[in-house]
Amino acid sequence: MDFGKKLEEVEKTYVELERLLTLPEVVRDPHELQKAAKRHSDLSPIVETYRLYQRARADLNGVRELFDTDDSEMKEMAREEISRLEGLIADLENRIGVLLIPKDPNDDRSVIVEIRGGAGGEEAALFAANLYRMYTRFAERRNWSTELMILNETGIGGFKEVAFRIPNAGAYSQLKYESGVHRVQRVPLTEASGRIHTSTATVAVLPEADEVDVQINTEDLRIDTFRASGAGGQYVNMTDSAVRITHVPSGVVVSCQDERSQLKNRVKAMAMLRAKLYDSELQKQQDALASERRGQIGTADRSERIRTYNFPQNRLTDHRIGLTLYKLDQVMDGDLQELIEALNLADQANKLKNLES
Repeated sequence: MDFGKKLEEVEKTYVELERLLTLPEVVRDPHELQKAAKRHSDLSPIVETYRLYQRARADLNGVRELFDTDDSEMKEMAREEISRLEGLIADLENRIGVLLIPKDPNDDRSVIVEIRGGAGGEEAALFAANLYRMYTRFAERRNWSTELMILNETGIGGFKEVAFRIPNAGAYSQLKYESGVHRVQRVPLTEASGRIHTSTATVAVLPEADEVDVQINTEDLRIDTFRASGAGGQYVNMTDSAVRITHVPSGVVVSCQDERSQLKNRVKAMAMLRAKLYDSELQKQQDALASERRGQIGTADRSERIRTYNFPQNRLTDHRIGLTLYKLDQVMDGDLQELIEALNLADQANKLKNLES
């Protein structure tokens, strides 16, 4: 692969940033200093690897000159060193290729995850509850916390809708590939004849937005309060603690009734609204860059079926990358790391291919 020109430009920018970081006017300006320092830090791994690559290439050229000798012992030493350096250069080229892939600016964000039962009635709602447990178990394995935001239960333990927040930095980088339609194949608990049914649930993983990311005018909001319903004890219905917020310009509606306090529910609902509006803007940007989007697994259309969970065969299949795992029981208990790493590698490979073309 030939990234020579691009790498030269990156190194030139890196050197210029080093110069800027010494200028008094930049040092005195916290905003400019932080911006330059972050950009310098982001480019450091690429430049350091590129410089290692340049040294390895120079060393290889020098050793090849030694190979042109009549000394058999020297020749053998040169052959071994050439083999080592060629392997190192190939490894560095691969590392450079990955480092040059533009970083998703949302990777460091926390997330709000929304799960809804789809086709399949009660069985779809039960599957939505299973997915909720899967993701919260995954969070536990990583020592992440979760905060329930919305819960709309059915009579036998299923979830028509559930939304929860993972406030840990970097959660989006791990869960961004989960958005889409999840399909389950299994014998429902309510099915006496033992026939396998197919049901679906939808998952949306929203990068959490800060107030500076999304400007919301209070005059654009319609805020309604009502009495909470569902699980939570008889005290829940005694006050109008539930909150529904409508963003009039976009038509986006969010509600929260999980907390006993109306204020807390309002704070959670506003966080959900910001995330939805931010995600909507991201989707517009990705739609405008259709060719780039084809190389990004994580930005698939939310209506796309991404995965099938076959319980009788303990099989999980991710249709985007053709990966099949016969450990569905472990996955449902939150062991998602192998799947996430495979999706991340496939996404990197696609982006690298686009970078080369």
